[in-house]
Amino acid sequence: MRIYGNRQLKTLPGQATRPTPARVREALFNIWQGKIVNSRWLDLCAGTGSMGAEALCRGASLVVGIDKWAKACSIIQQNWEQVVQPDQEFHVLRGDVVYRLTTLAGQQFDRIYFDPPYASDLYQPVLEAIAHYQLLADAGELAVEHSPKYWTAKPIPSLEICRQKVYGNTAVTFYHPCGKGSGEWGVGSGEQQEMRKS
Repeated sequence: MRIYGNRQLKTLPGQATRPTPARVREALFNIWQGKIVNSRWLDLCAGTGSMGAEALCRGASLVVGIDKWAKACSIIQQNWEQVVQPDQEFHVLRGDVVYRLTTLAGQQFDRIYFDPPYASDLYQPVLEAIAHYQLLADAGELAVEHSPKYWTAKPIPSLEICRQKVYGNTAVTFYHPCGKGSGEWGVGSGEQQEMRKS
């Protein structure tokens, strides 16, 4: 797998993880262009760590990754060590994602990427935990990768949907703290047309 700057990352064998498709990864960083440098990035269900690695390559000051699988955490550690610079910091946390979020209480992140197994039951409890512990900074955004077949995005207390993009069978729904602007969600036919073209 290659990311920003043509850097090669290690991957996990078999179907144990499902890396974010390159098209989706590129689109996400285009949307967040100009917002990554010096940001604090949280990568949930991090898999191989490709999203966090790209965030480091693009200048994030801190990247924190969570995954429950020991082999995945080992790969994440190796991949991030390859790209981290002396003025950057990263942490890889192994364990249940909802529990690990409780240990981050008191911290805030500018960008959060959440990509669980599509058929999992993690979406609601993780989003509620992010909201409850106020992990998303006031001007931050949270992106949730999902399949419309398995999960339908909906507002969460203190978090509202600001945009949604669809790339084939993969959707990415973006949230920000309530009252932080109208974003692109709900703008009517223009947004729906954009979704179909993605």
